[in-house]
Amino acid sequence: MLLVSVFAACKSKTEPEKKEAAPADEKTEAGATPVTLTEPLRGNMEDAVELNAVSSFLLKTYVKSSANGYLQVVNTEMGRFVTKGQELFVIKTKEAQSLGNTITALDTSLHFDGVIHIKSPGTGYITQLNYRSGDYVQDGEQMAVITDTKSFVFILDLPYELKPFLPGNHELDLKLPDGTVLAGHVDMALPTVDAVSQTQNYVIKVNTDKQIPENLIAKVSLIKKTKPNTVSLLKSAVLSDEIQSQFWIMKMIDSVTAVKVPIQKGLETSDKVEILSPPLNPTDKILLTGNYGLPDTAKVTVIK
Repeated sequence: MLLVSVFAACKSKTEPEKKEAAPADEKTEAGATPVTLTEPLRGNMEDAVELNAVSSFLLKTYVKSSANGYLQVVNTEMGRFVTKGQELFVIKTKEAQSLGNTITALDTSLHFDGVIHIKSPGTGYITQLNYRSGDYVQDGEQMAVITDTKSFVFILDLPYELKPFLPGNHELDLKLPDGTVLAGHVDMALPTVDAVSQTQNYVIKVNTDKQIPENLIAKVSLIKKTKPNTVSLLKSAVLSDEIQSQFWIMKMIDSVTAVKVPIQKGLETSDKVEILSPPLNPTDKILLTGNYGLPDTAKVTVIK
């Protein structure tokens, strides 16, 4: 009898605890979805396409040998800046190499040394150096290449179908990979089109003292259309079906309820979408995250 009474007392004590825990489970199942909110933005929007422009030196000067002989001195190296008239190479002709001392010994008044000094024909950077001291070179052989710093430009690779938008984009900003932005203007078009990609090259001149290497790719935004005073939302606030034929947003109607609102969109940028209809107020609260997969009417919890 004592054991039965103790068992009954323990059972009556644990049952209320189970009854209290049940509502907590029911609350979890019916819990609201955590979301964050955004508001409509008003301002100008631009429909733009991003293109590549590659840095290049249009003019390159070639340093060539003027005789057959051996390089005695090389006064430069790859990447070095040289000026016009600066001595780059000293060549001793093969005749002087074999006969020079003999002729001088026979007649000291000749002063024959057979040494030729080759100077830089332009100002710029040495981008190619083909020989070193002691090498044999032939007459007319290319020994070095000098880039003309004044001919530095960017070459824009423009798809031909975008050519009608170029008159309104003569002044362009070039964004370099390190974050530097250079102001440039379209100077001229090169008279050829790539047969495969159907793109045409345009020369963009920039005014900068910064040393920029050749073949550096910069980003250029070509503006196709501009619309002032538009209403837009961040892209993540706009939802669509699988074939992207219908678009909608989730709009708050009170502090805990969001409803589905079909929309018509206009211009798109990398981060924003223009909302043509319905009209949105600057104070409207639109779901930014947590909106995917919600029903037409959903209970939500706003995360600050």
